[in-house]
Amino acid sequence: MSTPTASAVHGARECNLPVNDRDLAELTEVVAALTATLAQETATLSMTQMAVPFGHVLQALAPQPWFDVPVAEKTAVMSSEDWVRASLAAIARSAPGKLAWMSIDADAALEAARHCDDERRQGRVRGPLHGMPVGIKDMFDLKGRVAGWGTPLRSDSAPARIDATIVTRLRAAGAIVLGTQHMAEFAMSPTGWNATYGPGRNPWDTDRVSGGSSSGAAMSVAAGHVPLAIGSDTGGSIRLPAALCGLTGLKPTQHRISVAGAMPLSASLDCIGPLAGSAELCGQAYQAMAGPDPADGSCLDARVAVGAAQRRLRVAVPQWRDEDPLSQEMRRSLDEAVQVLRTSGVECVTVPSPYPMLQRAGVLASILLVVEASAMHQRWLRQQGDAYGHQVRRRISRGFLVSGVDYYDALRLREPFLQRYLREVQGDADVLLLPSTPGVAPLVEDTRVGDQARLEREFSLLSVWTRGINYLGLPVLSVPIGGGTGGLPLGMQLVGPPLGEDRVLALGRLYQQATQWHQQHPNDYAAHDDQFPRDPSGRRQTTKEAT
Repeated sequence: MSTPTASAVHGARECNLPVNDRDLAELTEVVAALTATLAQETATLSMTQMAVPFGHVLQALAPQPWFDVPVAEKTAVMSSEDWVRASLAAIARSAPGKLAWMSIDADAALEAARHCDDERRQGRVRGPLHGMPVGIKDMFDLKGRVAGWGTPLRSDSAPARIDATIVTRLRAAGAIVLGTQHMAEFAMSPTGWNATYGPGRNPWDTDRVSGGSSSGAAMSVAAGHVPLAIGSDTGGSIRLPAALCGLTGLKPTQHRISVAGAMPLSASLDCIGPLAGSAELCGQAYQAMAGPDPADGSCLDARVAVGAAQRRLRVAVPQWRDEDPLSQEMRRSLDEAVQVLRTSGVECVTVPSPYPMLQRAGVLASILLVVEASAMHQRWLRQQGDAYGHQVRRRISRGFLVSGVDYYDALRLREPFLQRYLREVQGDADVLLLPSTPGVAPLVEDTRVGDQARLEREFSLLSVWTRGINYLGLPVLSVPIGGGTGGLPLGMQLVGPPLGEDRVLALGRLYQQATQWHQQHPNDYAAHDDQFPRDPSGRRQTTKEAT
């Protein structure tokens, strides 16, 4: 283990990093804390432990897959063209409106919809996504267009020559890409903050954050713009906005879905997945996108299934400690969810709180993320650092203060850490139950103004239950489980074993068959949002403010 020394700090200054002395001092303190945790974990690490390709580790530890669930063909409620027109109308009507979108190609979507309608009339239905309008995070390549990545720095980049693999596969399944969606700058904010394009705003209360970094995906589905959107998850960026906006979101096993044509943030942690109104639709989107891809050598060649339970499901339920970061309303909602599962025939077994282990896994994930992100951004940071938002500049710049030895140790630890988690926490359970967030969505204003070090500490708490799962590489489904303060949504994570999407999706469907939380929607925002004028930042004014 090495800590950032005076020479490292001096070297960082010499590298012309876009941070001031105060930033550098604070970042040095943060990195010292990360490396101290790493030192504790590596104290007993064998010299012979190597960093092997993590996809191989996941496949070796995966249980046998379950048989697939037959998908019953549903009768179309409306034509695809009408569906796209309804989506366009909803974007114009339902808060947060066009904030959720970076671009909308209505003409191309309507043309594709008419083609889908022609196919349906001819009896050629490609599957459950046939004719469905979807949104995609503005980090995926669309042929002839520049993916924005949440920053104006990409404006002069060359247009993509081909679609991203996931776009190709969605279209092959009959889905219609309506447009690209708001995201945190370079996917680097758990709240959905974007210094250039404005913060992600929650359709349940637009004074609160949407969660991020797949902010537009969650905003658009929760507001009823589209039934399905595709985001990414490097530390919680699908699960956080899904939970805070009352949606279902799937982070698949690492390397399950191709990242070809997607913005890279941290190759060791990046995952792509869907946000939707139900576990069923998330599973259908997952099936359409997953599978090996010649354009992405890391993508796993493994059976893709959404799974029908082969036996009674077994769920590990943590015994929460007083110091675990959970609001009282979250604890209550989790207890109620466990009771629903028991009533539905699920075997629930008590395990010690995994928070201490997940917290350490989150630290190791942070080391991988900041080093890999800083490597990719170093040229732009040095040449155009002022074009980055302050929060993002600081977060990425941490990577320049981490040694190569510490980075490699974080990679070497990954396999034994996962094995220990499976042995000590998940055991023989099909799924581990966790909160998605400590509580409800925070206010936008509390995440954008004030001392940067304090802001970073506070918004990092939002992802405290999600970051460590990315280090473990495991599949997770976040499902809504109730309402907290003001009726705002709360979410629960269902964590499976490696390649265990079938387990988490089966449990998610079972839970949603017994509850209606996933069918609830923001309280009349579509009908009443126009009553509240907005200030230039997009914040809703109260009646008193408006007058």
